[in-house]
Amino acid sequence: MTTTYGTLNGKAALVTGGSRGIGAATALRLARDGADVAVTYVNGKEAAEDVVRRIEALGRRAVALRADSGDAEEAARAAEHTAQALGRLDVLVNNAGVGVLGPLEGLTLADVDRVLAVNVRGVFLTSQAAAARMPSGGRIITIGTCMTQRVPGPGGTLYATSKAALIGLTKALARELGGRGITANIVHPGPVDTDMNPADGPSAADQAAMTAMGRFGAAHEVASTVAYLAAADYVTGAEFAVDGGFAA
Repeated sequence: MTTTYGTLNGKAALVTGGSRGIGAATALRLARDGADVAVTYVNGKEAAEDVVRRIEALGRRAVALRADSGDAEEAARAAEHTAQALGRLDVLVNNAGVGVLGPLEGLTLADVDRVLAVNVRGVFLTSQAAAARMPSGGRIITIGTCMTQRVPGPGGTLYATSKAALIGLTKALARELGGRGITANIVHPGPVDTDMNPADGPSAADQAAMTAMGRFGAAHEVASTVAYLAAADYVTGAEFAVDGGFAA
């Protein structure tokens, strides 16, 4: 799937968790396709500002917004601040997320509350606020995980639960917003080389072996699918696996 550069000219996008990894690659790809882009961050201010500079070097407008998706008010305000800064909001990429992996019996209530607050409640509230500001042609794209399609071993109960909820949310948003010309889709990355899960990390070889292609993906490979969905008209309520055959 590829997008012809320029297909997002005149559009404005918000990428949550856009300071690094898949989020940063997505923000840059949307800018290359013509969009002005806002990125949110929690602790990575310098990294987010670097993404902004790189977007501006492409001739697009950009802004970095501090917004914790686990905070209900900040999650909802991110869409408002984007519309104020960029003049409109056409594309939302729900990328911000946290993962707590470990044995079921070791997970605490604090773990549950934090993961669900960021991965589910934050996505819901940001999507709700964004949809209220989107014109016809709006796009909501959520980053899920290959672990909603296949959980290869123990330790992923909480993370898989939180991301599986986003499948239902995406399908419901597609029905809710389709009449307004707004689409909603979800992308499931497999093992992707980021600073949180490096391709040379201690479990990398095992993860790569679980894919049909035998390798980690790159962040730009996920971003290209997001860019396709940001421009696609007649695609909604769908799941897209960008996982190298992890779930095959």
